[in-house]
Amino acid sequence: MESEPKMARVVKVLGRTGSQGGVTQVRVELLEGNRSIVRNVKGPVREGDILMLMEQEREARRMR
Repeated sequence: MESEPKMARVVKVLGRTGSQGGVTQVRVELLEGNRSIVRNVKGPVREGDILMLMEQEREARRMR
């Protein structure tokens, strides 16, 4: 069963990750509901950006 993409606002940029630093780890707050999760984002991103999440259940592992 497929769900619709949800929008989320970037609350905080946590840092760069990935073997070449091409992925940014961010904390996002879902606009529908009062839930915040950590996700990995590829490409330029900054606080206040709105992301379209294809699925909201998966959360990224914390960086070391």
